Amino acid sequence: MGLTIGVDIGGTKIAAGVVDEEGTILETYKVPTPPTADGVTEAICAAVSEVSSSHTIDAVGIGAAGYVDDKRATVLFAPNINWRHEPLKDKVEQRIGLPVVVENDANCAAWGEYRFGAGQGHEDVICITLGTGLGGGIIIGNKLRRGRFGVAAEFGHIRVVPDGLLCGCGSQGCWEQYASGRALVRYAKQRANATPENAAILLSLGDGTPEGIEGKHISQAARQGDLVAVDAFRELARWAGAGLADLASLFDPSAFIVGGGVSDEGDLVLDPIRKSFKRWLVGGAWRPHAQVLAAQLGGKAGLVGAADLARQG
Repeated sequence: MGLTIGVDIGGTKIAAGVVDEEGTILETYKVPTPPTADGVTEAICAAVSEVSSSHTIDAVGIGAAGYVDDKRATVLFAPNINWRHEPLKDKVEQRIGLPVVVENDANCAAWGEYRFGAGQGHEDVICITLGTGLGGGIIIGNKLRRGRFGVAAEFGHIRVVPDGLLCGCGSQGCWEQYASGRALVRYAKQRANATPENAAILLSLGDGTPEGIEGKHISQAARQGDLVAVDAFRELARWAGAGLADLASLFDPSAFIVGGGVSDEGDLVLDPIRKSFKRWLVGGAWRPHAQVLAAQLGGKAGLVGAADLARQG
């Protein structure tokens, strides 16, 4: 199979890209994400039609945030789009006349990293995405493992604190409430409110109040040595690394790949994650340690992964 298209559905834009067998994006086209479910489907078809106009395309892969069934055809549930048992594959195929594969967006990103990014050379890889929430993907024995019903690797909703913080999923104490972009901002606000004298740089980047702190302020302040910002990253890393240690007990991969917006800060967050992972790894003094690697493809991972999964069929 030759060229395929990957589609990445984001909160503000939908991106479609033509991708070759080496994972290189040849052309992209973006459209704003419509507010309605039917509008999103229409926008996907429009973006695919536009980007495929000057290429011969064999198949299309769509990365959707939500639960996708075992046939990679129906979006069972999407938290940010009103899709409930949405037959997305059939609807798009009827419009564009090409084979379509629908996959969870975190699985797409994981597959992209495994095939063309930080996971190259590994057969057993666990990926996590530290963004607004926490997503993931499982590659064991060179295969994407989706579970019997297609909804495996929802790592963000493993309960790490019984009766802990309320999560958007309706449960309490989910991992993503303690290791995510939202958690990072919460940590910084709490610490800045408690010890504003240690957050002078951080507070100066916003409106001067803890309530005005944003994620970008925390990164910038941490790089300037702001004590509260640095401590917020350490707290996030403590939870992230401890969670990876638990996943090592489950899957025993050779590598963990950490992606998502938070991971863009590089060693500022990855070094403390590695230390926490080492601290909490059961039997760590006597067993081999998985590598903890930074994702390499950035925001392209989902699109590239979706296109390659379409190529796999």
